[in-house]
Amino acid sequence: MAAVPDAFQRLWTPHRAVYIEQGRAGEGRGQKDDCPFCVAPTLPDEDALIVARGRTAFVLLNLYPYNNGHLLVCPYRHVALYDEATDEEAAEMTALTRTAMGVLRTVAHCDGFNIGMNQGEIAGAGVAAHLHQHIVPRWASDSNFFPIIARTKAITQLLGETRRLVTEAWPHESRVRPA
Repeated sequence: MAAVPDAFQRLWTPHRAVYIEQGRAGEGRGQKDDCPFCVAPTLPDEDALIVARGRTAFVLLNLYPYNNGHLLVCPYRHVALYDEATDEEAAEMTALTRTAMGVLRTVAHCDGFNIGMNQGEIAGAGVAAHLHQHIVPRWASDSNFFPIIARTKAITQLLGETRRLVTEAWPHESRVRPA
């Protein structure tokens, strides 16, 4: 019933409607020529939220982060599953993940990380057709009343500011452009 209250507080985010509508149409999930992880490297780094580029993989901020500094590591090549990645792609994804962890510890002063991949739609991948690994920084103090009682997550920094800090702290020798 519409007038019956529930336990959820509402955080209104109308800007996400475009993402939802594209998902309904099967767009933006890597199923067509609109794969966000294939498009991102063709854009200027700032527009795509890219913080580092390697030879076979790159790192960008998640447009819809779970926490401040939530990064994604993706191969340039459009592959869906980890076992479809080449040895070089898998090794570079690992190296970029390790560098990202050090950078996030420096700029975000995080206490730990959630790192993982959801492989396939059934496993929860939002963009199931293009392999990507999540790096989510965590803090001992991020379990406050907001997510526990209010069921709300606070993101305290704009994506552009987070990107600037991460990019500036990224080691210069790791900023290799693809050939």
